[in-house]
Amino acid sequence: MKMILAIAAGGAFGAVSRHFVAAQIHHLFGNGFPWGILFVNVLGSFLMGALVETLALAWSPGQEVRALIVVGVLGAFTTFSTFSIDAVLLYERGRILAAGAYIGASVMLAVLAFFVGMRLLRVVLG
Repeated sequence: MKMILAIAAGGAFGAVSRHFVAAQIHHLFGNGFPWGILFVNVLGSFLMGALVETLALAWSPGQEVRALIVVGVLGAFTTFSTFSIDAVLLYERGRILAAGAYIGASVMLAVLAFFVGMRLLRVVLG
């Protein structure tokens, strides 16, 4: 139960942080391009990379703290950070083609699924 509460607390913080940071960037640069979410995705990936190295080399917190930060905060801040760690782990394990396939499939299929979901609901509700 402690693990679930840690993830939930981190998730709440991460989601609110994503909203706040993206809104601030959007306010600065305008709405012609999703700069806020792009910034959040890049920042979340950077933070995940820095955290993974810190956990590997310098810090060994308990499982609940790891889950709070990695799954909760960063997972809710941007799932792109989780996608990034999976892609890098495949690459670092020498599975370069698998990493490329994962990256390409994730982006293309996610955008396609979004489009199909939108179209389907337009038909159902329209």
